[in-house]
Amino acid sequence: MALLDSSRSILVVIDLQGKLVGMVHRPALVLEATRRLMRLADLFAVPVVLTEQYPKGIGPTEESIRATYDGLATSKFFLEKTAFGCCGDSGFEALLQQARPGLAPAKRQIVVAGIEAHVCVMQTVLELLGSGHEVHLCWDAVSGRGEEYRQHALDRMAAAGATLTNHESVAFEWARDKNHPQFKALSALMKEGQPG
Repeated sequence: MALLDSSRSILVVIDLQGKLVGMVHRPALVLEATRRLMRLADLFAVPVVLTEQYPKGIGPTEESIRATYDGLATSKFFLEKTAFGCCGDSGFEALLQQARPGLAPAKRQIVVAGIEAHVCVMQTVLELLGSGHEVHLCWDAVSGRGEEYRQHALDRMAAAGATLTNHESVAFEWARDKNHPQFKALSALMKEGQPG
């Protein structure tokens, strides 16, 4: 599995919605790490896809996540779905194509955040891997209702070929060098205090 390349990456934020967000293991960590990931994506011009699972029943995206998403200058895409896995929605692949035009699935690096680890996140990750994508799963931005559900889902996704990572590793791989023009902004973001 290669290091992340910002020119090949897409950040996918899955279903951080409604009351469910407050019920997952370590919600403050997940929310802060996800907000940081989105801000990092903005710094490095990485497209962001935000999804919602049946918002009529589950509720809208958590306010701070939605506000961060709305404030992004980078390319951004939204998908409302009923399928648990994002790939089960016919519009998802089209969004990935729009996010990285001309880039084949095998060349895309999908960075994943969201809930719940053992349902929507896992189905999405397994299907992305099955269609040839490289998947980087941010453990600090992924959770579910209960640590065992989360941990066993992370283990299964890693065994299937996903790379377990975290938002800081993503940031430094996108930058690659302290002389990157965005490194000072990255460094300032990391000094804002540790999530969770």
